[in-house]
Amino acid sequence: MVPEEPAARILMVEDDAVIREATQLTLERHGYDVTTAEDGLEAIERFEKIHPDVVMLDIMLPGLDGISVCRRVRETSTVPIVMVSARGDALDVVLGLEAGADDYVTKPFDTQVLVARLRAVMRRAVADPERPAPTAGSGVESFGDLELDREALEVRRGGSTVQLTPTELKLLIEFANNPGVVLSRSTLLQRVWDYEWGGDGRLVDVHLQRLRTKIGADRIETVRGFGYKLRA
Repeated sequence: MVPEEPAARILMVEDDAVIREATQLTLERHGYDVTTAEDGLEAIERFEKIHPDVVMLDIMLPGLDGISVCRRVRETSTVPIVMVSARGDALDVVLGLEAGADDYVTKPFDTQVLVARLRAVMRRAVADPERPAPTAGSGVESFGDLELDREALEVRRGGSTVQLTPTELKLLIEFANNPGVVLSRSTLLQRVWDYEWGGDGRLVDVHLQRLRTKIGADRIETVRGFGYKLRA
């Protein structure tokens, strides 16, 4: 008999007891192992204890806010993070993404949408390129001083390892799959974030900004009015 795979571990950080309990029950019905925290400091303690597969993190928290928690987590981990904003405020969303979050949802959220977003970020965490590398052999591709090792899922710049989040790595792989090809925001949202409809272009813009900072600002070129492309 094949043993069942362990349930994915979610750390849900939410200070509203009603939302926290209702969402926990919903996620557990979908088969997740959910640990909750009520504030930022408790979130850090729980994170270090359980090492979750994904973090669902409210922005507005007592004490240590969600942005600060996200930054603290990103100091040591690339675990997928989905930020939750009660106001849908543009500044909150951008700050959360710049702090290292992979995606976001706004309250009140549809539980099916929430589950879909969580599943999507966890799939990206595997960072398995959907298409084979265009080069044979070691699977290492070079773009100037930048190297993408598809087998080890590592990126090196000038010989030094570059620490990318799973979403940033998936984004770079998508560009590497299409060197010199202009990719629109909608294309990137579909292929990297698994959005089958619409989506927020800020996800692309902020993650590209973070990726450029790490791999070189001139490595990914903006083609105004059309999208972005990786310089060959």
